Amino acid sequence: MKFLKWHGLGNDYLLVERAELAFPLTPERVRKLCDYHFGVGSDGIVEVTSANGDRAEVVIWNPDGSTAELSGNGTRIAARWLARRSGSGEVRISVGSREVVATMREGKQVEMDVGRAEVGEPETIDIGGEAVELVPVSVGNPHAVIRREPGRNELLRLGPLVENHERFPERTNVQLVRVDGSHDVSVGVWERGAGETLSSGTSAVAVASAAVRHGWCQSPVTVHLAGGDLEVALDDEMNARLIGPAEEICSVQLSEELEL
Repeated sequence: MKFLKWHGLGNDYLLVERAELAFPLTPERVRKLCDYHFGVGSDGIVEVTSANGDRAEVVIWNPDGSTAELSGNGTRIAARWLARRSGSGEVRISVGSREVVATMREGKQVEMDVGRAEVGEPETIDIGGEAVELVPVSVGNPHAVIRREPGRNELLRLGPLVENHERFPERTNVQLVRVDGSHDVSVGVWERGAGETLSSGTSAVAVASAAVRHGWCQSPVTVHLAGGDLEVALDDEMNARLIGPAEEICSVQLSEELEL
């Protein structure tokens, strides 16, 4: 039973075709597979449920066993994998209710039409008596964009508190943002269901969308993450294009008798 391990700017995923699995994936099995001490170790699993020519459907699992409505890095990985398999320079990946069109660029770069980002007005939530201002954004999945210095200690403190705040009944991804210029931001990411992460494609889109919508930056926006840079371009209707790399690391062979 073979899994492929890929990464997008250090955010790594196991990719597997459902038809190749010896057992169905369940939340418990996903947690074990993503556990670096017990299983293979990863930031999530891209499960390809079907693939036909230049189209594929995938389920993206978080390491806590939940599923994501969308993942920029996971979807980009699925797109690069499908392009290699199909020989097509443009592919379509369906994740949940959203279909993403992805075009292969030079090297390992993938350009994705992510769709429209919905950006709310700034609002304030209470965190143990501390007022935290955020901008809610939906990119198919929820985000809380907070404009403050993206230091690691602050991210580890605020991330889980905002993720699980009652304002977000389905939990949320959290970004701490420093505006570095008219086209540049630096970001720390706390990913829903995963925690601190080196890179997140939908977080990059959420931050860029909030920055353009509220006048912090102009499109295109280069988003500087711990794992590297992603570029986000937005049109007047807040439709987003995300550009970044996806690269295979290795293949992993698991015994079908593995206790999962």
